[in-house]
Amino acid sequence: MDQTTDLAPAAPSATGPLDDDEALTKLHPNYAHALRLRTTFTAIPFLIGALVLETALRDQALFPPGVIAGPVLLIALALIIRIPSRRYHARGYQISADRLRVVRGILFRSDTVVPFGRVQHIDVHQGPLDRFFGIATLTLHTAGNHNSSVALPGLGEPLAREMREDIRAHIRRESM
Repeated sequence: MDQTTDLAPAAPSATGPLDDDEALTKLHPNYAHALRLRTTFTAIPFLIGALVLETALRDQALFPPGVIAGPVLLIALALIIRIPSRRYHARGYQISADRLRVVRGILFRSDTVVPFGRVQHIDVHQGPLDRFFGIATLTLHTAGNHNSSVALPGLGEPLAREMREDIRAHIRRESM
């Protein structure tokens, strides 16, 4: 399967508003891997803590070996396998000629539409894991205090930069 066709933004709708029923564009597949690795890094201190606690209580013979570390390991594995996958599938976006729609959330769903005319500046951000997986976060900053920025993580790095330039070009055309 050709990944370039899967990762391209949705076709812009030059005629009008975004259709809520229209399918969302999925994020880069490497975003799920990055989420899984971040979850693993989060679980490591809990596993170490469980092992230290179990080692400290080993001399008292209160519990059989593995009664503390075993359940912590099982919970960590369940979280590492399931949560990143759910978070990846719960995110998506739509881009049209004049706005960006970002949908996210598992328990609490958020559907945000940012008209390009309201954008003040745009950032493309990459952390070390993002660079390793070739992904980036596109952040649109708008005027205002509450919810004044919208982040779209998990884009392929070239796509994030391309989207930034397209939005900048739209803003430039609109301000003339």
